[in-house]
Amino acid sequence: MLEEINHQRRRFIGNAALAVAATQLGFLGSASAQQPNPASTDVPAIKPGTHTSFASIKQIDAGLLNVGYAEDGPATGPPIILLHGWPYDIYSFVDVAPLLASAGYRVIVPYLRGYGTTRFLSGETFRNGQQSVVALDIINLMDALKIQKAVVAGFDWGARTADIMAALWPERCKGIVSVSGYLIGSPAANEAPLPPAAEFEWWYQFYFATERGKLGYSKNTNDFNKLIWQLASPKWDFDTATFDRSAASFDNPDHVAIVIHNYRWRIGLAEGEKKYDDLEKRLAEAPVITVPTITLEGDANGAPHPPDSAYRKKFSGKYAYRLISGGVGHNLPQEAPQAFAQAVVDVDRL
Repeated sequence: MLEEINHQRRRFIGNAALAVAATQLGFLGSASAQQPNPASTDVPAIKPGTHTSFASIKQIDAGLLNVGYAEDGPATGPPIILLHGWPYDIYSFVDVAPLLASAGYRVIVPYLRGYGTTRFLSGETFRNGQQSVVALDIINLMDALKIQKAVVAGFDWGARTADIMAALWPERCKGIVSVSGYLIGSPAANEAPLPPAAEFEWWYQFYFATERGKLGYSKNTNDFNKLIWQLASPKWDFDTATFDRSAASFDNPDHVAIVIHNYRWRIGLAEGEKKYDDLEKRLAEAPVITVPTITLEGDANGAPHPPDSAYRKKFSGKYAYRLISGGVGHNLPQEAPQAFAQAVVDVDRL
């Protein structure tokens, strides 16, 4: 789910924790939030759930992985990379991709490590879920696809990955769209306890910290993830077919290992790999993001998330914040595909 609780969130949460727990929202006013939704759009309106498949699914060796990815749009179009989170998959963008493709973009939607048809090239590779590694996977994918620079957009793990790419490799990012803003963190930053109401929102992280939780997630993956969908998007009335399309991606031999390592690593209960220590040290400093950015939030996001006021100063380049209304939850691109696609088009113009 939503990524590392950063230093800014720790500062505001003491005052906001009870309100957050009561409302499951946590939005505060901000000077940056000049237009909650775009005043004008050129991405056509689309009913969520219009599409149920992608134009094509491909595989390519990239770094440590053979990556499965959907692709749409002209091969010579400006590249867009769309990144999903947990417990979701590429189908979060099944309506977004054709909108962007019809606007002339080359759209790449990869399965992250541990999802779908993405596989490790070696059985000996450590199944690592730490934050820098997932971002490096996407850099390797760009290299394999010979994409020098792209707009990167995502939510949940995908938003954190976009943030990290923009912070560590700004030359590879033309701009980013990040749902819930600045999500870079570190195990050290997460050592300090939060108020009880805020800790309650992270119940699944405590569950995953135990061997019982690991076994429970392994045995009940789909039921567990469906519950997360319901809690994170309480007003999204998704049907069984919609969930099942994404649930197929959880039937990956490395899914449980990657998810458990991710959540244990972020609270210091699992070690990362030393070869990524330098990257993590840079991220632990909470670097400012300089590339053009649009941050989005759904008005009914039931997952833990900071308000835009907590992270606004972490973006020093051209920037806009949009609150997407209409009962939109955590899986913003699938629940509000037009708004998400419009943000991608707009950040490309920045």
